[in-house]
Amino acid sequence: MKILLGGALGRMGREVTAAAAEAQVEIVCGVDVAYTGQPSDYPIVTAFDQATQKADVLIDFSRPSALPELLQLARKEKMPTVLCATGYNEAELQMIEEASREIPVFRSANMSLGVNVLRHLVQEAARALGEDFDVEIVERHHRMKADSPSGTALMLYDSVKDATETLRQPVFGRYGRTAQRQPGEVGIHAVRGGTITGEHEVCFYGDGEELILTHRAEKRSLFARGALRAAAFLMDKSAGKYDMQDLIEEMLR
Repeated sequence: MKILLGGALGRMGREVTAAAAEAQVEIVCGVDVAYTGQPSDYPIVTAFDQATQKADVLIDFSRPSALPELLQLARKEKMPTVLCATGYNEAELQMIEEASREIPVFRSANMSLGVNVLRHLVQEAARALGEDFDVEIVERHHRMKADSPSGTALMLYDSVKDATETLRQPVFGRYGRTAQRQPGEVGIHAVRGGTITGEHEVCFYGDGEELILTHRAEKRSLFARGALRAAAFLMDKSAGKYDMQDLIEEMLR
């Protein structure tokens, strides 16, 4: 498997480079706007249209603004694409939808297998506990994380919303609110500080009892390994949208 790596010089790009070397997977080219000649074990360019090496799959850990140019290349080369960035807006999500009609596109707000098992557990808990339980989501990340709340927190909110028949409305923090908590609210709270890799809690509060489901990422290498698994998963897939739930289901089969 030959990889084209977007965001090659970033924290996650370096983790993917290390994970690929350990797995004996070849990165044929990296793309990073910050490249100014830094030493690397593979060629690096500053834009996707400068990448001339043939790759089997594209893995991108860069930024949402790079999406148009990377999808243009992927569609031109019919290259399966793993999108690991977060913070896509509605227009960018539409671009992904359109591209998935031509190529296999794997997108997940979190490439950790553990988080995606948590997603499944949250859905089951929300379905079983129902509207009698209040739901709060707390996510914690390092001080440098740009988007808030995290894509994973929003993914977990979607799991709660999709599992219940009643309307579940997100509330982002409660600063200045004078009204008490309303039925159907899902509070989503972001904490930023230090070097926290990533923590997510989904809390179900009932009458006299509580259930708290927690995932803690202790190192970024787990996201890199997840991205490589996703890339291998896409190799024999037809055009369409895929995510970690599809990968997990295939593993269970």
